[in-house]
Parts: sequence; structure tokens; C-alpha cells
Amino acid sequence: MVAVTGILLMILMSSRLIYQLTAAAAGKIPLEIVFFTLLLRMPSFLEMILPLSLFIAILLAYGRLYAESEMTVLTATGFSNSKLLGYTLLPAGIITLLVAFFSLYLSPMGAQKMEDLYRKQASMTEFELLAPGRFQGSKGSRVTYTEGLSADKSEMQNVFIADGNTILLARTGTQKVNADTGSRFLELHDGKRFDIVPGQMDIEALDFELYGVKIADEAAERKKIKKEAVPTSELFGSDNPRHVSQLQWRFSLIIMVPICAMIAFPLSKVNPRQGRFARLFPAIILFMMYITILISLRGMLSKGNLNPVIGMWWVHVVYGLIGAGLLFIPEWNRRRKIKRLSCVN
Repeated sequence: MVAVTGILLMILMSSRLIYQLTAAAAGKIPLEIVFFTLLLRMPSFLEMILPLSLFIAILLAYGRLYAESEMTVLTATGFSNSKLLGYTLLPAGIITLLVAFFSLYLSPMGAQKMEDLYRKQASMTEFELLAPGRFQGSKGSRVTYTEGLSADKSEMQNVFIADGNTILLARTGTQKVNADTGSRFLELHDGKRFDIVPGQMDIEALDFELYGVKIADEAAERKKIKKEAVPTSELFGSDNPRHVSQLQWRFSLIIMVPICAMIAFPLSKVNPRQGRFARLFPAIILFMMYITILISLRGMLSKGNLNPVIGMWWVHVVYGLIGAGLLFIPEWNRRRKIKRLSCVN
């Protein structure tokens, strides 16, 4: 399990590192915080990886015992499947507690740290690039000039902005972030707006006390982090669909662990002639269907398209029944055959 976890974690971290470096190269985030954000995201990676790692580990370990006929020897010496299942559920219980710690506490805390970091960076992005007394271009066709900038770079004095055919003049300018949408605005105070039509002499002038210019919309990555950053204690009792979906998702990751262990145990039984990897591929397909359905339902819940009472719980019931069927139906058939043979004799 440790080996599988290490491999999967390296794959996820590598893809995430490429994404972060691309964003840093584009100037969206500073290079200094790339590795720090990877560290903060590690608990959210592990809460997804550990159930899969345990699932694959059970298939590989017991598949080898069956392939080398060691399980036949254990059965012949009186080692029952129930006892072996008990031994299997013991480490599964430890992993369940570990996933619960990651999902309910450590991952939201890491997401909150990332949200604080991104909020700080968002407040610095535009103003940090400004230099008093210079005309500076920014995204699109906007050109900004400020005569003065406060020591903490939070307020501009005597501002000039030319954006296409619109010119703005203001005494001061400050930056605001909308708490609901995450969009950033430049608030201009006590100024004028001039709209110019090319080729015409008419100019439309407007005086204002307060004027807002949108700087940037909230990034999709930050929207996701904000949702994940809500502490678990605040999710209970909330009617917000996004909070409901996040709460059910966190508990779903915990419930997955014992169910996956219960499914992997009977699926690891293979014929020695088949080899230890005979059922590995279909078992992984079964797991991927499990996690994919949960991810789809999380999206439906967050949009309010699914009844929260039903939510994700029915998926766990279905997979729990699949695990119970794989465990008990073969044993029930075996006992029925023995009983039939004893009746014939």
C-alpha cells in the first residue's frame, strides 16, 4: 500500500507541479509560492489516493497468496475467510481514521491557508506592478498612470486610466474584492469619465464620486479552494447546496475505505493458473466507476439538481451490497452444494 501510495502521489504531484509552474510562467502566481501550495494540497491528494492504494494492495497481496496456493494451505489448516477478513479490516480501520483526519480537518485547513495566500496575492497583483509617474499597460488595451502611491501600495493618487475609447480621471483609487464573487475591482473616487467616438468631435463626459472598474474575475481554481476551505463544523446544518455537497463528499471518502476493502477481499481470489493479476483490471474499473459516480453526484448536489436526502448515500449502499454479495453468495452456494451432496448420500 505504501508503494502504491508513493507512485500515485508522485504522479499527482508532478501534474500539479506542471500546472503551477505554467501559471507562474504566465504571471498568475509568484514562483515563490508554488512548492508551498503543493505542500498544502498534499492532504487532499492523500484522501483520494489512500482508498485506492488500500484497494490495490489487498488485490495484489492476497492475489499472490492465491496464485501461489498459499491460501489453499491456510484454508486446509483451519484458517477461515472470516478470520482473514477480520485481519484485513484492521488496517482498513486505521486507514479509515487517517482519511477521516485528512478529509474532515487537515484538507480544509490546508485549503484555508491556500485561500489566505491567494487573497494576499490577489490584493497585490495589480498595485505591486504600478510605479508612480509612469504610464503602464495591463491586460487588454488598458493603460494606467498614477501620480502617487501610498507606502503600503493600497491607494493611488491622481489616477489616469485609458481603456479603449474611455478615459477615466480620479483623485484617488483603491482596490476592492467582492466577497461573494471573488472578483477584484478598482474603486475610483471623485473623478470624471470621458467616452470618445473615433472620427467624431462629440465627447460624452460624466462626473462621479465613486466608480468601479473590474480588474479580474475570480479564478476557477480559487473558487474550488474556497469551497474546500470551509471547516467541517460550519457545513453541518447548512442549506447551501455547495456546503451540502462538500459535507457529503468528505464523509463519502471515509465510507469508501471499508467498502473498498470488503470488495477487494473476495475479488483477490484467483485460480493459480490465472495468475495474481487476473482480476486486477476489472476490480480497478469497478473502483473507478465508484469514484466517478461520487464526483458526478457532488457536482449535481452543488448545483442544487439533486435531493440532499438521497445525495451520495445510495452509491455507498449499492457498493456495500456488491461487497456483501461477493463475500457471502459464494459461501452460501458452497454450503448449499454440500448440503445437497449430503442429502444424496
